[in-house]
Amino acid sequence: MSIKENPWSSNFITVNGINLHYVTEGSGPLMLMLHGFPEFWYSWRHQIPEFAQDHQVVALDLRGYNESDKPEETSAYVMAEFIQDIEETIKELGYEKCILVGHDWGGAIAWYFAYAHPEMVEKLIVMNIPHPAKFREGLGTPEQLLRSWYIFLFQLPLLPELMLKFDDYEGIGAIFKNTAVDKLAFNEADLEAYKDAAAKRGALTSMINYYRNIFAGLFNEKEWEVLTIPTLMIWGENDSALGKELTYGTEEYVENFQIRYIPNCSHWVQQEKPQLVNQYMREFLSNVPEVVD
Repeated sequence: MSIKENPWSSNFITVNGINLHYVTEGSGPLMLMLHGFPEFWYSWRHQIPEFAQDHQVVALDLRGYNESDKPEETSAYVMAEFIQDIEETIKELGYEKCILVGHDWGGAIAWYFAYAHPEMVEKLIVMNIPHPAKFREGLGTPEQLLRSWYIFLFQLPLLPELMLKFDDYEGIGAIFKNTAVDKLAFNEADLEAYKDAAAKRGALTSMINYYRNIFAGLFNEKEWEVLTIPTLMIWGENDSALGKELTYGTEEYVENFQIRYIPNCSHWVQQEKPQLVNQYMREFLSNVPEVVD
């Protein structure tokens, strides 16, 4: 499916003083999907039709991305604002709670939201993003610091934007092409969709601003209680940015925790191995007993 063939309803919702774009399909309990960097709702194209069979699936464009509003202030891209965006989105859609699904930055927001509003999350599914405490711990190791070099690059003004948009946003396409294990998971239409989203006025700076606030927010000192929400983590083992070891010990922070490792798969897990990801999500949502990989 190309972006031009998108069959799903496209809408806007006003929350937290901004307009967020989303696509939606289906009816029933709310399943809210949060994408990562440098993506947009399109990263869930393989999951939307599957779970729209028995849920109202809503795949957001996070603030700063694609068709959503892009506040100019760097201070608009902090975790407190992201959490409020999600809280108000759930309520404005007419729900009290949801199944929350997140990948990469969307997964980080999902973790924080689950801690802030556990009453609003029925089940939590995160993909290739560690628990915040494990991420902070991991950055104390030379291995993960090397993997996270781009976070430090993104602290610089202007240069990251210039690098990513050079040669018609080839840097955006390269992020996917250079790190995917299955190169066929992204065709030219997919890469063009991501480039077009990043090319929207103000989007690239907004997207990078998530990282420019990361040390003041994501890695601050915090006591993490044990999360009681049933949680599934899906992890592509060949993630070049986040080491598999970041998943070890997550059960110390989550009481009802399952993890599914997917070999020969990169960071872009739900796009590279969509059938397997959908299967693991189905089993988790159906309360099928876990089989440890």
